Amino acid sequence: MTNTTTARTATASSALASPAARPLLTAGAVAGPLFLTVGVVGGLTREGFDFTRNALSQLSLGGLGWIQQTAFLLTGALLLAGAVGLRRALPGSAWAPRLVGVFGASFVLDGFFAADPGAGFPVGAPEGRVTELSGHGLVHLVGGTVGFLALSAAFLVLARHLGGRRALASRVVAAAVLLGFAASGATVLAFTLAAALGLAWLTAVAIGLRAS
Repeated sequence: MTNTTTARTATASSALASPAARPLLTAGAVAGPLFLTVGVVGGLTREGFDFTRNALSQLSLGGLGWIQQTAFLLTGALLLAGAVGLRRALPGSAWAPRLVGVFGASFVLDGFFAADPGAGFPVGAPEGRVTELSGHGLVHLVGGTVGFLALSAAFLVLARHLGGRRALASRVVAAAVLLGFAASGATVLAFTLAAALGLAWLTAVAIGLRAS
């Protein structure tokens, strides 16, 4: 009886929160496409950038680096808004919004602390991969690592609330992000693709919750 009452209360709270949650979930849904669009356009148009050798983070370097830095900050702000939307849409889940919030905060942090140059980008940078991190490069790396680990954990938590095929997809994407991060030592493209998949799935989840 108690469990039934609790479930009904949670459902009612969710229904009441939905109108307030929708614009915030929309913000969260926009975050991934915004970041990836800016990154892909930058990667295709900036001299010396190679998707097989360079991380999107390196687009924050050089004369046009402010564009990618702005994308980091805007994406982070949208993700933080999306985390609040998740909290309102899923009142029974405390950890998923927190973890997505950590993910958003990592973008804001990385917007202020750029990655190190290397692998030929920007033009004139050493051709080899970065082997010695600067202070800002270390902060960027730690921020990104914590952020994507938090995103993977968020997907695992969300799987318990999504159910069915979406739950399975959420777990698979979480594993793919982790595998991509692990493989980044061999090829940066693996992490770029895994990160893109993670951002795309977060957009799909936000859209799905917004429509419910």
